[in-house]
Amino acid sequence: MSAELSQSLILATPELFLAVAAMALLMIGVFGDERSNTLVTGLAVAVLAGATAWMVFFGADGAAFNGAFVSDSFARFMKFLTFIGAILTLIMSVGFAKAEKFDKFEFPVLILLATLGMALMVSANDMIALYLGLELQSLALYVIAAINRDNVRSTEAGLKYFVLGALSSGMLLYGMSLVYGYTGHTGFDEIAAVLSGSERQLGLVFGLVFVLAGLAFKISAVPFHMWTPDVYEGAPTPVTAFFAAAPKMAAMALLVRVTMGAFEPIAPDWQQIIVFIAIASMLLGAFAAIGQRNIKRLMAYSSIGHMGFALVGLAANTEAGVRGVVIYMLIYLVMTLGTFAFILAMRRKEGNVEQIDELGGLASTNPVMATILTILMFSLAGIPPLAGFWGKWYVFLAAIDAQLYALAVIGVLASVVGAYYYLRIIKIMWFDEPVGAFVPMAGELRLVLGLSGAFVLFYVLIGGPVGTMAEAAAKTFF
Repeated sequence: MSAELSQSLILATPELFLAVAAMALLMIGVFGDERSNTLVTGLAVAVLAGATAWMVFFGADGAAFNGAFVSDSFARFMKFLTFIGAILTLIMSVGFAKAEKFDKFEFPVLILLATLGMALMVSANDMIALYLGLELQSLALYVIAAINRDNVRSTEAGLKYFVLGALSSGMLLYGMSLVYGYTGHTGFDEIAAVLSGSERQLGLVFGLVFVLAGLAFKISAVPFHMWTPDVYEGAPTPVTAFFAAAPKMAAMALLVRVTMGAFEPIAPDWQQIIVFIAIASMLLGAFAAIGQRNIKRLMAYSSIGHMGFALVGLAANTEAGVRGVVIYMLIYLVMTLGTFAFILAMRRKEGNVEQIDELGGLASTNPVMATILTILMFSLAGIPPLAGFWGKWYVFLAAIDAQLYALAVIGVLASVVGAYYYLRIIKIMWFDEPVGAFVPMAGELRLVLGLSGAFVLFYVLIGGPVGTMAEAAAKTFF
């Protein structure tokens, strides 16, 4: 075996481990009996934890497979967030899956395959590698959206996601073919070299627009957000939690890598697109959520708005901007996982409830649960000194430094509008008449909810080290 190949395999160890483990767990599930379902879930969590540990302790910098795959501090940081999102989603799904009778071994295997696709996306340094990672993730996500086959809403969610996802993949491929046609390369470094050495052509800008449109779909940014509310509402809640957490990390990392790597020489062109998408996402996320009565639909519009805020940092096209994006995605991940742990715990004897009005008077029946959700809602709204405020602080500061004053002002105004529907949930919990108590929370949900509440509340104490890690990740591109 050549030294180059062995070096490549060492750099891609976590991905190879995930791929082999997913196949092995599939065999255990197929040949095992009903009891193997819980075993497969436990092993999947262990596999993801092992891949994360390897990456943290043995991760090295370098390019693999002729430059198609890169490992650097940015890739490791974003993969770490993705893996943590997948691990916590799997842990939170155990009780719900048993109660709703969909504890199938296929679920953790598909989560592993989707996470493998995300890891490949984050490290992609070539258009072909990008597409392969994206499709591996997407195909697994289409299936888990519709995994609860007996539920019409879940099947409908999977079908909608599949149809719109196929459309976005087509747009992405068309954009890639145009970029390849005008530059003669698929590698990000080679594309950047061609673009910096020659005049940019109009056809190439069209290619750029189509590539960004395909990627914007994956982070559910406006105007490619139409699948999000329906899929979030229809899919089983653990699946929705996964959708809101891990894939967003990978797709945002990919968007940063494509713009900061391959298309850096034509930054003024993609900056205009990112500014438009950011403004549209922030405003739609703020206004469309006001009328929502279903908490999962509300979280869908909330996530659209939050992706808009994260893109404000990317639009700045500076090291501070990328650092802002990285910090924002970390904080968003924690807040989202905490909120979904709470949504999974919204359960009465007759089953799960999703209407916001069902939270009436929760403060009197379960004050601890109500208090932690209040902290998370204040943080999502961006109230200081909670973590959500600092996420917005960094991206808006980067936008102001880059003289994108209008973008920062619109972002602040969208935050103010968005605060309304978060505060409405708090008002219902603390001041409305009690509707009835929920059944006691499962231990794993209590753990995730407690940890996310503590992180958001005490972020000020750990913000320094987090900022240092984010800065190291951002330096990759500068």
